[in-house]
Amino acid sequence: MSLVGKQAPNFELPDQDKNMVKLDSFKGKNVVLLFFPAAFTGVCTKEMCESRDSLSYFNGMNAQVIGVSVDMPFTLAKFKELNQLNFPLLSDFNKEAITAFGCKCDTWVMNLHGVAKRSSFVIDKDGVVRFEQILEVAGDYPDFAGIKKTLEGLK
Repeated sequence: MSLVGKQAPNFELPDQDKNMVKLDSFKGKNVVLLFFPAAFTGVCTKEMCESRDSLSYFNGMNAQVIGVSVDMPFTLAKFKELNQLNFPLLSDFNKEAITAFGCKCDTWVMNLHGVAKRSSFVIDKDGVVRFEQILEVAGDYPDFAGIKKTLEGLK
């Protein structure tokens, strides 16, 4: 069931520095919410680095980029440092956000359970989901053109 047109589910998760972050604390800004399966994997690293390299664009669209995975905050801190990521990474270790957003992967590689499906959401300044892409194949890449088109429409 799509969340487009609905209020985004709120969550409170620790970031890479162990600070608690609430999604609704970003009201007044657009949010690009990127769920990814696991830090240090190839496609996830590419996705987060493309987000880093596009940050000036996102800032110009009044958009806060947030990455979310089920990795522990310590892992996310190292991942952020090594890839020089310039936006927060949140730990959904308890799988609350991926469940609320409908992007929990039941079975991943090596029969591992409960990681995020690679998913992208654009949430407007009022907290309403305006774009949603939930990929069934972890190796598929997010539709950054669709994300940017949605943000352009929110200007």
